Amino acid sequence: MKLGLIFANTGAMVSPEGAADVAQYAEQAGFESLWTVEHVVVPAGYESQYPYNRSGRMAGGDDSPIPDPLIWMSWVAAKTERIKLATGMLIVPQRSPLITAKEFATLDVLSRGRVMLGAGIGWLREEFEAIGVPFEGRGKRTEEYIAAMRVLWADDQPTYHGDTVNFDDARMWPKPLQRRIPVHIGGHGEVAARRAGRIGDGFFPGRSKPEELVPLLQAMRDAAEKAGRDPGSIELTLGAPPDPAFVEQLMGFGVDRIVLPPMGLDVDSVKAGIDQAVAALGSLARA
Repeated sequence: MKLGLIFANTGAMVSPEGAADVAQYAEQAGFESLWTVEHVVVPAGYESQYPYNRSGRMAGGDDSPIPDPLIWMSWVAAKTERIKLATGMLIVPQRSPLITAKEFATLDVLSRGRVMLGAGIGWLREEFEAIGVPFEGRGKRTEEYIAAMRVLWADDQPTYHGDTVNFDDARMWPKPLQRRIPVHIGGHGEVAARRAGRIGDGFFPGRSKPEELVPLLQAMRDAAEKAGRDPGSIELTLGAPPDPAFVEQLMGFGVDRIVLPPMGLDVDSVKAGIDQAVAALGSLARA
């Protein structure tokens, strides 16, 4: 079981010193990855329902700082050596796929192949409207954007034709060291699960209760088999508390990685939470 830290670019890790300090500490403690979140803007008084909290609101309020994940990851990449750097999740349909592909390729080169792309379709309609990007059709755009980015990363003469993105021989260098940056599909419903089965290198469901998780995993695996893919090749990442019994139960469902939220609001308490997680889950964890 791999261990990661999610919401890594929030709270105590917003500052340059906090980001570097916690990232280095997590790396030394044996954590495998850091997972960032993204919102370009959070329109005050939004009415869209946040799907991962019963209140329908994001934790921390509308004014909590959320640094751009890719810039944050580039800073942390320069301060670490081994720990992987992931978005969890990047709101893919809000971004140009060509610019995003270039940013990820550059970051993968500079980090020596440590980047993962967690891809979500977004839920905050008001943010899409503020950016000037359609909220409708974002699922289809996400799938085409991922396909286009993979072409840009892999091909010397990239060409892609879809309904939402088109280019001919659009050469992009440098190529990422991984050549195929892992794409982890995020989402809390069966549509996301099926998308992960069809096109994901990984699946990050937003649910961890077994009664909610099992149907999502089955939908993912059914979609993978229908697409002629091996469901076992799709890496599973899940958010969970550092509870050994619960984590062992998740391992029985085939989960490969557990990501933990920061357990504290300052650097020292986040470090203490990392120590507690290692003490609780060390026998189950591997980098």
